[in-house]
Amino acid sequence: MKLLLTFISATVFCAAISPAQDDELAKSIQRGKMVYSENCMSCHMGTGEGITATFPPLAKSDYLMKTPDNAIKAVKFGLMGKVTVNGVSYDNMMPNPGLNNDQIADVLNYVMNSWGNSSEKKMITVKMVEDTQETEEQK
Repeated sequence: MKLLLTFISATVFCAAISPAQDDELAKSIQRGKMVYSENCMSCHMGTGEGITATFPPLAKSDYLMKTPDNAIKAVKFGLMGKVTVNGVSYDNMMPNPGLNNDQIADVLNYVMNSWGNSSEKKMITVKMVEDTQETEEQK
């Protein structure tokens, strides 16, 4: 009986929490779409395909999906030097776009849930962005 009660309580708790995060993620994605169109679209294009040999794709991007911490750093501090995305090397510079932590979280949630990318409902939070520090290579 205790086991059944515990199971029911856990199920109710998870059901109450999960939709809230889904709703927050959906709102963040919507805000991020606006941030993307204002700050990122000119280089990475409207569907995230980038420009071959110049600007890496964000669509179906292994770099973003495998290393979200690096994605946060790139948007927060800019990016210089060589990166490999989907097996293709890019050696260019992305300037710091000057976004605040909320905008960075939102635009990454948008990008990581668009064009064939799926974060599997894992959300980039403002706290994650705040906690991300610049590395020596980025300074």
